[in-house]
Amino acid sequence: MTLSICIAQLNPVVGDVKGNLAKAIAAAESAHQQAHQLVVFPELFLCGYAAEDLFFRPSFLEDCALALQELIQASIRWPGLHILMGHPQAVDAAAPWPRDSDFLPPAWNAVSLISQAQVLATYRKQALPNYGVFDEKRYFASSTVMEQGLAADHIEASAATVVDIAGVRLGLLICEDAWVPQPALRAKAAGAQALVVVNASPFVVGKPQQRAHILAQRAQETGLPLVYAHMVGGQDELVFDGHSFALQADGGMVAMAPGFEEILWPLVLITDSASAQQCRWADAEKTQPQPWDDASLQAWPQIWQALVLATRDYVRKNGFAHVLLGLSGGLDSALVLAIAVDALGADKVRAVMMPSPYTASISLEDSREMVRRLGVQYDEISIRETFETFKLSLAAQFQGRAEDTTEENLQARIRGVMLMALSNKFGGLLLTTGNKSEVAMGYSTLYGDMCGGFGPLKDVYKSDAFELARWRNSCGDAYGVANPIPERIITRPPSAELREGQTDQDSLPPYDMLDAILRLRMEQNQSRAEIVAAGFPEDRVDQVIRLLRINEYKRRQAAPGPKLSARVFGKDWRYPITNGYRG
Repeated sequence: MTLSICIAQLNPVVGDVKGNLAKAIAAAESAHQQAHQLVVFPELFLCGYAAEDLFFRPSFLEDCALALQELIQASIRWPGLHILMGHPQAVDAAAPWPRDSDFLPPAWNAVSLISQAQVLATYRKQALPNYGVFDEKRYFASSTVMEQGLAADHIEASAATVVDIAGVRLGLLICEDAWVPQPALRAKAAGAQALVVVNASPFVVGKPQQRAHILAQRAQETGLPLVYAHMVGGQDELVFDGHSFALQADGGMVAMAPGFEEILWPLVLITDSASAQQCRWADAEKTQPQPWDDASLQAWPQIWQALVLATRDYVRKNGFAHVLLGLSGGLDSALVLAIAVDALGADKVRAVMMPSPYTASISLEDSREMVRRLGVQYDEISIRETFETFKLSLAAQFQGRAEDTTEENLQARIRGVMLMALSNKFGGLLLTTGNKSEVAMGYSTLYGDMCGGFGPLKDVYKSDAFELARWRNSCGDAYGVANPIPERIITRPPSAELREGQTDQDSLPPYDMLDAILRLRMEQNQSRAEIVAAGFPEDRVDQVIRLLRINEYKRRQAAPGPKLSARVFGKDWRYPITNGYRG
């Protein structure tokens, strides 16, 4: 006995319920034409994941329910096909449900199995993540109280949902349900022969390997094969990377779908004729690389593809046709330019060089060379006269005071005004070019180089930016134009070029040291004493901690950017602006 399954690893748009429905109908039609018996959509596909406070709007939940009904009615056109669709389901205020307080979340995070104009089953998510970027307890009710440490023989099968498709019993789970043992064990106790896990799991570097490791534990604990059906696409700060996969009952990897792209991915589940209880994925005898050994899952390709996908989706999903950015001749703007071209194509990207009295000739030369290689629209607009005019206008006010960072910031703000004017006039989205190290230290100018709608490098440390640029230049034309970044841009000392002879290291620790301290503070929550004990100079640790603390007000006004690491500034970092703590 076989069950033909199609994993719809697709890219929804949050809030575009009609558009997501149309995409689902097209995928179901294709699955039916390929004679699949089950098509599996990701978690909350119908509304898009991270719809946030849209869930508090009754009209939004009503529109999702209407779209689900439309899909149910459309299913009559596909005899023999079952559709597993992720969607929100409004909570009935009168219905009992486990809760810790009097607050009633508006919805369930649900999946429904649909066939021939009927809903055959609906499963509601049990384990609700409420950490990092997740706020699911704000929006969703849990279908059961999770009981940690409960023995397998005492798991209540009533908490599970197991469906029968063509004689194969599938246990349904939603994302976080598979990161703890109990839901999978409940499905096993309820008679499941295999597990189907639908997901919307935000990307961080190494996450595909981590998922495979965790899900392998679930397969081994239950003795059941499973499929991990994942979403793809960018949504504000989040990136969903795809990499859907199938595991045998022993946790062995059968196959993994491509990352960072949409695909209708076919699989076949076989029931062993000798034992109706045993299922396995077809073609398991073929040698498949384990995901943590797969070269395509190494860090730099993951990071680059995530940045490209995040930038493309942020631009297109928000209705922009093209982008622009200020090109400085430095590493960060060069990286953003390369990302933008790989994401959108050279014809959708405009680079603007705005030299000041302190701009080095090699910055102009390298910028011209890079735009020549990439073939983007390029303009040079001198800010020299504008800068002198500003200083003249302020001369009476500044009389008797030496030039300082005020004049440096004036240059950045003039550039920001000009870039925003070009954005307004021509309708392109302005990309910011600041990296994570600069964002952390406030090494940027509010209303200057912080101007813009999206920051691709917001979660890329400066030390990693060098490595990322070298990697992109080393991979030929596999991701777009070969060798897009002139070597001198990578090797010359970084400088804001806002005063004569300036370099970044005049005022900041060496980037390797800075980034190491930031990782300990941001990602591991280490105290000052712990970081000093790790061998870093006290004065540098104090400098980094102080700058990180006092620049929170800037970060609150910064453009969003894609999450790549364990902790990104934004939804993942929630510190008070007014903060007297020094530990």
